[in-house]
Amino acid sequence: MNGNAILAEARDVHSAREGGRPFALELKDASMSFAGSTGKLHVLDNVSLTVQQGEFVSIIGPSGSGKSTLFHLIGGLLRPAAGAIQVNGQDVVGQTGHVSYMPQQPALFPWRTVEDNVILAQEIAGTSKKEAREEARKWLANVGLSGYERAYPHELSGGMQQRVAFLRAMMSPHELMLLDEPFSALDALTRSGMQRWLIDLWERHRRSVLFITHSIEEALLLSDSIYVLSNRPARVLQKVRVPFARPRTEALASEAEFIRLKRDLSELLHSVQKPVE
Repeated sequence: MNGNAILAEARDVHSAREGGRPFALELKDASMSFAGSTGKLHVLDNVSLTVQQGEFVSIIGPSGSGKSTLFHLIGGLLRPAAGAIQVNGQDVVGQTGHVSYMPQQPALFPWRTVEDNVILAQEIAGTSKKEAREEARKWLANVGLSGYERAYPHELSGGMQQRVAFLRAMMSPHELMLLDEPFSALDALTRSGMQRWLIDLWERHRRSVLFITHSIEEALLLSDSIYVLSNRPARVLQKVRVPFARPRTEALASEAEFIRLKRDLSELLHSVQKPVE
């Protein structure tokens, strides 16, 4: 790669904190293995990455390379075999409750209304229901879901359910959001609409985001930086700083520089792709 994209090696410049503030996320030399029937299965190999405050960072890599395992480490569901994990400068290895998480599927509770699903994280954090509902109604109106406050998940389309799940993550008191392929189950048209919606919402509120996707185009459209992972055991092959100004629209995908970066990233991924055992 060349041109305006700034490529880094498989390491971060850890001194590059903005204004002296800690990173929203700093992962340093994280390794992970699982016990298997034929011995240890090595999943992550000295992975280091950072998310600046208010930065949108994407991770792309081959299927089965350990991207979701990485999220489980950051979220405290697993402990790494080695390495350090800090959220806002605080060591969080093995600790839950420090990040907001949105999985691939909406995972809405079917017995709770849209409004009650949205306020779930605030309920858990101890916010009064009255206060949480008032805030939820404002958010729902802002994202085109006014009038659906009392609806149940089965009454919504797939895209609407994803918006509810995203709002639930947005209303969490935690600054850092982990988004695990949130649009992968949607059809192409709905996914395109959700990308536009997410770009608009994020550019207005600028939460710190770590986003997993298999779509290179989606990563380039949404992100400030992209980490490219190898096959298992995953290591960082490249960090790409996306050079396009914001605000962004889908028209960006037809520009020559976008097409070139997409091609180069695709070639890099294909060069390391191999069957997962």
